[in-house]
Amino acid sequence: MRIAAVCGSLKATSGNLVLLRMLAETDRAEVVIVDLLRHLPLFNPDIEDTGPAPAPVVAWREALAASDAVVFACPEYGFSLPGALKNGVDWVIGSGELHQKVVAITAAVGVHARGAKGRRALRDTLEAVDARIVWDQGIVERGELAGLVEAVLAGVAAATLEE
Repeated sequence: MRIAAVCGSLKATSGNLVLLRMLAETDRAEVVIVDLLRHLPLFNPDIEDTGPAPAPVVAWREALAASDAVVFACPEYGFSLPGALKNGVDWVIGSGELHQKVVAITAAVGVHARGAKGRRALRDTLEAVDARIVWDQGIVERGELAGLVEAVLAGVAAATLEE
């Protein structure tokens, strides 16, 4: 199984990126960190109305489509999700790469209550593309990663059985 791991923060030392790197150490699935948000142009439907999608958008869509599941590790910015991540999701609303995709939403947090509004905003956006959200919880300790992995594996297994 291939899991795309997307960090909602562009910060080089982001705790969410550290979280995804720890997730990539699992031997239960192939976890690929997809670091493409910083390269995406601002979403504008006119771009594709006048020609092909820009190369960074094509790469973003292909990375999501090639994965069985996506894990978003997302900080909370101003009680919402980061603009770069919202922009990335906007680029796939019409093209469908997240439609019925198994998705987990998490964040590296100091206490479980932190980041809930950011995760909620991301959840609302992902529900608009009909993603299958199997996990929506912050991670405080490394040991909690096992629960996230199990939720994603179970979600992919269930989706496969339904097909």
